[in-house]
Amino acid sequence: MFKSIEKEAVAEIVEKKSKFIATIFPINSKEEAENRISEIKKKYYDAKHNCYAYVVGNVEKCSDDGEPSGTAGAPLLDLLKNKELTNVVVIVTRYFGGILLGTGGLVRAYTETAKKAIESTSIVIKEYGIRYSVEINYNSLKDLQHLCKMLEINIVKIDYKINVNVTMESNLDKKQSLLQSNIKILNVKVENNNIIINK
Repeated sequence: MFKSIEKEAVAEIVEKKSKFIATIFPINSKEEAENRISEIKKKYYDAKHNCYAYVVGNVEKCSDDGEPSGTAGAPLLDLLKNKELTNVVVIVTRYFGGILLGTGGLVRAYTETAKKAIESTSIVIKEYGIRYSVEINYNSLKDLQHLCKMLEINIVKIDYKINVNVTMESNLDKKQSLLQSNIKILNVKVENNNIIINK
């Protein structure tokens, strides 16, 4: 299990005529983080700097994007780590206002803007899970739905064919509890064994 954020959030501050805009996103991969960074750079193409930090799984990365070394990317990464956030990318855009802030001023401005963005969203507990489908007969559907509710297993999709195919997401323990129940399961198929689910 790990702490992440529920949804995207934006916050901004103005410090000595420089405008700082922090955008924070939940992510599930390094590629998604890089895509979000590119997206923000395109959105704020006329900004002086787009500094960022992200943590996804065991991967950490940060960038000062032209600011003095250690004044933006590293403080943003430290903030994410201090708040124990994972699978998150934060990008802070700066429109330069003509007044130099100094290294301490830059660190404070980048950190404060990112903090405001974090406070604008909700912290959630997530865990690694699995997506799978089970095939059952029609008579077992109500029992399966009831069991899924009891076990807090998320039903993603139900397909009505010769039998019923029910696609679900849960952690491995809940999947095992489901398979060991009295419901007659005709077939089980794993669709993705590396997903992120809300706890």
